[in-house]
Amino acid sequence: MNVGQKLYNLIEKIIRGILNWLSKLTGKGISEVKFEALMQFVRFGIVGVSNTLISYVLYSGSLILFQKANVFSGLDYLVAQIIAFVLSVLWSFYWNNKMVFVKQDDEKRSLWKVLIKTYISYSFTGLFLSSMLLVLWIDMLGISEFIAPLLNLIISVPVNFLINKFWAFKIDKNCDDKLEK
Repeated sequence: MNVGQKLYNLIEKIIRGILNWLSKLTGKGISEVKFEALMQFVRFGIVGVSNTLISYVLYSGSLILFQKANVFSGLDYLVAQIIAFVLSVLWSFYWNNKMVFVKQDDEKRSLWKVLIKTYISYSFTGLFLSSMLLVLWIDMLGISEFIAPLLNLIISVPVNFLINKFWAFKIDKNCDDKLEK
């Protein structure tokens, strides 16, 4: 068992312990189906945190390289952002496909369709929804520019999870893609 699996098992054990404690406290339990749904969201969150780190490293590394090479002057940060977005969404797609929205043996899924839908969903939540929410928090409600992006996560992460679960990674019953997996 690798380090990542050991860490995930520890996280799952902690969450199960907390839920058992809450169950004793409230007298209400959680079914195994609901627990697995919660753990799927936790795995999505873990992929999301790794995605954020990868994106930042790619952005910073690209920006430093562009500045040292004196290329894309004045646009270097935008080109770095595009590179970070394209590669970090690809990273998320890979790990969400492998860990979060795992296809069963009898299910079919077109990887190309899922990849395109993943880019669309991240574009919607990461660009459109987040921008609209920033306007709401900052311009309309007067919340700090430094706090507003954190508030965005409360809305954009669950929305992105739902879009990925029920649209991007949805099993395609009519899949005839040669690269289905």
